[in-house]
Amino acid sequence: MIGEREKRFMQMAVDLSREGMEKGDGGPFGAIVVRGEEIVGRGWNQVLSFNDPTAHAEVVAIRDACANLNTFQLHDCEIFTSCEPCPMCLGAIYWARPQRVYFANTKDDAAAIDFDDSFIYREIQVPHSDKKIPFIAFPSASAAAVFRDWQIKGDRTLY
Repeated sequence: MIGEREKRFMQMAVDLSREGMEKGDGGPFGAIVVRGEEIVGRGWNQVLSFNDPTAHAEVVAIRDACANLNTFQLHDCEIFTSCEPCPMCLGAIYWARPQRVYFANTKDDAAAIDFDDSFIYREIQVPHSDKKIPFIAFPSASAAAVFRDWQIKGDRTLY
């Protein structure tokens, strides 16, 4: 159910999207992370200002929230974002494990303004050797050894 609380938080995410866009930081995307009634993380697209292709609104907001809460998981939080997350942000959201995500514009709305991620969704299904950017398996005994050491590490933290 979407009530006044959700509308208020969504408007804050939308406001961030406009502010960032108008400052020239990046595309028109904003996000907040909320725990209860408290905003614990804020983000807007900062790809251009940071020269960082991963500086999408959701990723920036997740990083901010995790730093503010001193945790790498947001299991007791919600994310409000001005647009349906792209594949990268979707992955980050699943790793952060919030309770739910609210989004305003859809990925089709984003595609209509030249933020079309459909090729990434298609590329995920393509065999590595046929991807537009080839992915080449390069087995390494030392890399396998690090994985074996992780598996037996007594003080590891799973996430």
